[in-house]
Amino acid sequence: MTTPGRLPDPYGRDGGGANLADILERVLDKGVVIAGDIRINLLDIELLTIKLRLIVASVDKAKEMGIDWWEDDPALSSGARRKELARENAELRERIEQLEQLGPGRDRQEKEA
Repeated sequence: MTTPGRLPDPYGRDGGGANLADILERVLDKGVVIAGDIRINLLDIELLTIKLRLIVASVDKAKEMGIDWWEDDPALSSGARRKELARENAELRERIEQLEQLGPGRDRQEKEA
């Protein structure tokens, strides 16, 4: 009984290739951009266009490229949520101060009128 010979490994696991951790480290260090568009047309009428833009990079590399939107997103950053709450609190204090400057008799006069 003969057994078929083993085919060469396409990913080069014979010691010269990189494993998944090495590839991931390289991708995160350098960054990868994937871009594409999907268009659906019917009789030359564009029904739907989807533009895909994907960047895979480490946080440090993203910041180096000027991408830091997650720092200002209240859903993703507690610091951004605190800033939003502080801004909202300041606006409410300003509105309260404006109402207090009108005086207590002003409110009654408006209700009677």
